[in-house]
Amino acid sequence: MGQEIEKARFSDADFDNFRQRLEAETGLLSRYVRKGVCSSLGPITGFELESWLVDSEMNPAPVNAAFLEAFGGSLACPELAKFNVEFNSVPQFLRGQVLSQLRLDLGELWRKACAAAESLGVELVAIGILPTVPSAVLNLNNISEMNRYRALNEQILSARRQEPLKLDISGHQHLAVEHQDVMLESAATSFQIHLQVPLERVREYFNTAILVSAPLVAVSANSPFLFGKDLWAETRIPLFEQAVDSGGFHEASHGPLHRVGFGSGYARHAITEVFEENFQHYPVLLPILSECPPEQFAHLRLHNGTIWRWNRPLVGFDPDGRPHIRIEHRVIPAGPSIVDMIANAAFFYGLVEAFANEYHEPLIPFAQAKDNFYQAARYGLGAHVIWRDETKLPLKPWLLHELLPKAESGLKRLGLAEADIAYFLGIIEQRILSGQTGSEWQRRFIEKHPGEFSTMTREYLNRQKSGEPVHRWPL
Repeated sequence: MGQEIEKARFSDADFDNFRQRLEAETGLLSRYVRKGVCSSLGPITGFELESWLVDSEMNPAPVNAAFLEAFGGSLACPELAKFNVEFNSVPQFLRGQVLSQLRLDLGELWRKACAAAESLGVELVAIGILPTVPSAVLNLNNISEMNRYRALNEQILSARRQEPLKLDISGHQHLAVEHQDVMLESAATSFQIHLQVPLERVREYFNTAILVSAPLVAVSANSPFLFGKDLWAETRIPLFEQAVDSGGFHEASHGPLHRVGFGSGYARHAITEVFEENFQHYPVLLPILSECPPEQFAHLRLHNGTIWRWNRPLVGFDPDGRPHIRIEHRVIPAGPSIVDMIANAAFFYGLVEAFANEYHEPLIPFAQAKDNFYQAARYGLGAHVIWRDETKLPLKPWLLHELLPKAESGLKRLGLAEADIAYFLGIIEQRILSGQTGSEWQRRFIEKHPGEFSTMTREYLNRQKSGEPVHRWPL
């Protein structure tokens, strides 16, 4: 979905032609994987960080076009709403002092971005859901001026037969609202981790990313509030799933396959099963025809970009032009601080590396991994999960006594610097021990200062600017 398109209206012939090309490219990718044509480079990492532009009252500031002009460069692009922007990193090999380097790179990118925002009289904040965002500003007047977003809105509503989108989220409180467009989705912003591994290992790492999604979403939770309601520890999860809710073909449109979700299962034999499912079970949303050769997978990549699994494989290309398949881990919210986000990434890298190499098949059924994920998203560090032998475990001691040592062993296996491993996993450990995720800090603030969401957001931004990890933030 990162690419612009030339038009926003399509004919039946556009859909037919696109689907034919999509079928051909899906088959070609399967042949590439069977024959080992794709890249064996890795592990290589990168990230995308979505963020908010806010005014002096901490309300959304719809000025991303002006911001991007002031920022310059190729590492930033608009998101769905005019008050959101996305930043991208340069891929790096996952070894040595890469964690420190990622922190430095993201810090420098963020400082440059904040300076560009301040030149316009606004500020940047990295937070999963902006606590001050009102439902009223999530309308098409604030959609970014790009054909792809208007086309996406039209096609999602068409797939829903023009039925309004409905949010129905039960957490600490209950929220039920209807919306006439996809702009609800813009209220959810993420820190998305990309991980490229050699082709022969990508299925195992993809399955492992699914397996560890529950502890990752619990330990990184940063989105408790939406429209003044206290909902899930990571409300971004049900928000995004319901904000663009549409399913598979025809009678399956309200069935178990949804365009945003946890997916339908592990990859059993090959990672290409996911792309085959994309073709077989999801109607095309944006039938933009490309004149690129099939080897560029233009139609497959565009179609895959309109199916938002919390873990999804992506097709890309190495600097020498060779195709690769990488994993995009989408469960982590933006914020609270630069060092917190790199610590979250370190925890992910370590867990995936350890489990993928120690166990070649997932330790629990997919249905259980899925249930664990939603329990962790709803209850955060207070969740209970089901692990091996159907044992029910409280999340905090499981994280401390099993998963943190596992992540440490994984990072050591990758050959990362010992000092970096100790520092960044130490942040995760202290966050667990204190119980203060970004979500809990926000809840404690509002418990102390009921209804003061603007004050809280200003204090959150000041703490974010300090660079301190969230477990050290006072109220």
